[in-house]
Amino acid sequence: MTLETSFPPGLTVPVLTGAARPGLCTDCGVSRIGDGRACGRACQFIKPDYPALERAAHGRVADPARGEEAFFGTISQMHRARLDPPAAGAQWTGITTALAAELLRQGSVDAVLTMAPDPEDRWKPLPVIVTDPDALAQCRGMRMGYAPLLSLLEPARAAGHQRIAVIGIPCQIYALRALEAELGFARIYVIGTPCSDNTTTENFHRFLALLDADPDRISYLEFRADFNVELRFDDGRKARMIPFLQLPISQLPADFFPMTCKTCVDYTNRLADITVGYMGGDGDQWIISRNARGNEMLALLGDRLQTAPLTDKGKRASAVRGFMANTERAAGGMPLRRMPDWLRPIVSFLQPRIGPRGLEFARTRVEMKAIETVLHLRRAHPARLKNMVPAHVWRLVAPYGLTPAADEKSAESAGGASRPLAPAAKQD
Repeated sequence: MTLETSFPPGLTVPVLTGAARPGLCTDCGVSRIGDGRACGRACQFIKPDYPALERAAHGRVADPARGEEAFFGTISQMHRARLDPPAAGAQWTGITTALAAELLRQGSVDAVLTMAPDPEDRWKPLPVIVTDPDALAQCRGMRMGYAPLLSLLEPARAAGHQRIAVIGIPCQIYALRALEAELGFARIYVIGTPCSDNTTTENFHRFLALLDADPDRISYLEFRADFNVELRFDDGRKARMIPFLQLPISQLPADFFPMTCKTCVDYTNRLADITVGYMGGDGDQWIISRNARGNEMLALLGDRLQTAPLTDKGKRASAVRGFMANTERAAGGMPLRRMPDWLRPIVSFLQPRIGPRGLEFARTRVEMKAIETVLHLRRAHPARLKNMVPAHVWRLVAPYGLTPAADEKSAESAGGASRPLAPAAKQD
């Protein structure tokens, strides 16, 4: 691989080679590196082993007896949080890029592997290697599309970087952890963001065109915890809020979300040192630090990080059961909604007031994703259920009547690693 720099100093854009593999592949980037067999060892869509990788990354396996760990994975500390002052141009307040920037400033890492917007399309992710903390401002905001982040590992190593930070989504971080011991880096800090659904950048542009008559002027889109999608514009228009129930989901093609996203087994990025998202933040950001390295990163932000108690409101059961019924009726397409049009504005008004909020909203989304995984695999790839669905997913769907049949049980889901395990030696 050769290197090109088309961004400001301190932000390098490697020239990538190779391509994604056919089938259940999110193009995490492993298929583009030199080891042709690495995908078989690293892909979460083949035979994931979360207990082993949690033990290696966090020093212990997530214990469902510890309350929220049943939903969100290993937890050292968990907060509702925001940066004060917020970073300009951030999707929320800028915690993710601030963590990476401080690692660079403190000399904890030599480089950060992350995504920037493509110069020709603000929504398209472009894998970049960042060595200047100020250049991380270029990486703020949301991207949609496949992003071969881990293809940066080889050029980062070739450039002499021994201590790196990686900002990634769950399927990327699973592969990173699976290969971590053989990569040869002296130290890797992992900053994860939750993820449930991705699509191609081209599909995302089609979605934007359904939301606004001038989609090219949309500069910001966020699915918020108050059951609204927020749109901002770069032509001075006032931001718009669109209730979830009034989104044009029925106008999207059945394959708008790929099967990989419909069968993801890790919404909360369980293998990251620290997960930064919004689901449990109830209007703020939501942070889960999972181990000593995550705590170390949080401490770098000092008084700039403002924390507040987590909220926990409403009940999720009816919403989850409704989602399950809609997904079953959709037969592999987009979830169907049978609600009459006249009722949708009423429910949209009530949802943010009486629906699940804070941690209950996060539990809702985690259970919905787990249900979606089992239903879609049973329909499209039944032979994969035995190896692809880990014990923590079967535990999440059990209250809704979904249990593994005899031919769907792996050694883990049958009882091996599904029980709480004793803590191993702590990392660091």
